[in-house]
Amino acid sequence: MVTKLKSAVIGTGAISKEHLSFLSKSERAHLASVCDLSKVAARYAARRFGADSTYTDYRQMLDEVKPDVVHILTPPHTHKRIAKDCLEAGVHVFCEKPITPTYDEFQELRTFAQSHNRWLIENQNYCFNEPILAIEKLIADGILGEVQEVEVRIALPVRDGGAFADENLPNPIHKMPAGVVHDFITHLCSMTVRFIPDFERVSAAWSNHGGGDLFRYDDLDAIVIGGSAHARIRFSCHTPPKAFAVTVRGSKGYAETDLFQPHLRCVIPRAGELLSPLINHFLNGCDLVGASFTNFRRKIMQQTTYEGMHRLLDKTYEGLIEGKAPPISFEDMERTHQLVNALLLEANRV
Repeated sequence: MVTKLKSAVIGTGAISKEHLSFLSKSERAHLASVCDLSKVAARYAARRFGADSTYTDYRQMLDEVKPDVVHILTPPHTHKRIAKDCLEAGVHVFCEKPITPTYDEFQELRTFAQSHNRWLIENQNYCFNEPILAIEKLIADGILGEVQEVEVRIALPVRDGGAFADENLPNPIHKMPAGVVHDFITHLCSMTVRFIPDFERVSAAWSNHGGGDLFRYDDLDAIVIGGSAHARIRFSCHTPPKAFAVTVRGSKGYAETDLFQPHLRCVIPRAGELLSPLINHFLNGCDLVGASFTNFRRKIMQQTTYEGMHRLLDKTYEGLIEGKAPPISFEDMERTHQLVNALLLEANRV
């Protein structure tokens, strides 16, 4: 008989669809409850995804349902209080990013989780998308050589409408230290430290090119240096089309992808110096054609870019049940939030 952990979800915003769809289908999880301040939203989510119960008070849910794992999907400024209550109740926590507004609050929450011997995992889902895992394997197999440069770039038109651009109903993320960029900064930094885990110097240029009072920043351009390795972190809302581009350059070659339009391009020396570029073009061309068909099918099937989240969640539940190490460790989160903090420090601004 397969062991299933009793799971609960707090918050039914847009991202909850991915968590709830995983939990409703997982062989390792049983969706016991959904909690939201809106009774209607909680009931709708419960009916759609087959939860046993609904609540508007998460503390009551913790007392009565006694879940094994809670997914915290509420706005970032609420995460620390809710996570502490869950951890104190003996529950493992999977929390949406950013897990806390500041590095000091993360350290406080990390210490609290460790003192209660519970897992605390931040959703760094893009690190588990197939192209990123493929690049990690290229590095592990020595094909790219020693990592020398990393570039992580997100381009999204966050000013052109949607949840972040409504001045009459400002999104809570605007109150974060990096404003709207803070909603994406975990992805930028977790991806960077995935390939350059240690850094010594950071220089960050923060800008509000669009102006106005709603957006604190809408642009970030940063350089991170760790030993001989360099990284560039870039967020822009003015350079279409939408992109989440990752390039990793090593001493033997480089690999690149766009997680919004998944593909993998690898350029390395091939047999015969003169034919090497032609072989690279041919092989990468075949891969790109295949990726085009795959992405077209994904569009038709309305599949999202969150395949890494489902993989991360599955590894989380597998680890809890089988006593394995968590897929994202405290050390992984520590490095990510150290970098976030370094990007925000006034001393590192240019």
